[in-house]
Amino acid sequence: MTPEARLEPTEVGLVPAGEDGWFVLNARDGRWRVWEGVGARLSFEGDIGFGQLGVNLLVLAPGEPIGMYHLEVDQEDFLVVAGEGLLIVEGVERPLRTWDFVHCPPGTAHIIVGAGDGPCVVIAVGAREHRGDPESIRYPVDETALRHRAGAREETSDPREAYAHLPPRTWSRYREGWLGVE
Repeated sequence: MTPEARLEPTEVGLVPAGEDGWFVLNARDGRWRVWEGVGARLSFEGDIGFGQLGVNLLVLAPGEPIGMYHLEVDQEDFLVVAGEGLLIVEGVERPLRTWDFVHCPPGTAHIIVGAGDGPCVVIAVGAREHRGDPESIRYPVDETALRHRAGAREETSDPREAYAHLPPRTWSRYREGWLGVE
C-alpha cells in the first residue's frame, strides 16, 4: 500500500514532506511563491519535486507572464481555469479564455501572459524526464515575447541569465482573490 505523505506547516503554508506518498492539498492552504513580474505560483511538489510530472498553479495579473518565452525537450500543457490570458507560441499571439487548454509538444516555443481585467489562473503541467539537464531548455529571442516583457534579450540555455532582470522570489501565504473565485 502507498502511504499518505505528511503535510508540514511552514510560516507561509503547508508543504508535502517526503518523496513518496499520496496527499490532498487545498491550494488556499499551500505555500505560494511570489515572483514580482511573473506572478504567484503554488508548486504542489513542495521541496522534493515529483519525479515524472511537474504540476503548478499560477496566478497572473494582467501583463504578467508565467515566465520567459522558452522551449523545452519535454512537453508542457496548460489549462486556463479563470480569467483571460495571451498565449505567445512560435512568435504568434493567441487569446486565451477560461477553460482553454494549451498543448505544447517538445520543442515548441511558448509563454502565457495574463490579460483582461483580473487574475488569470492557469494549471501548468510538464514532464520531468530531463529535469536538471542544462540542454533541456532554451530561451530564444522573440520580438512578440519582448513586446510583452516575456522574452530574453539574448538567446540562452541558462535560466539564471533569462531571469536575471527579476527581483528575488519570496514565499507567501495564499492571498484572497488570487484564484478569481472565493
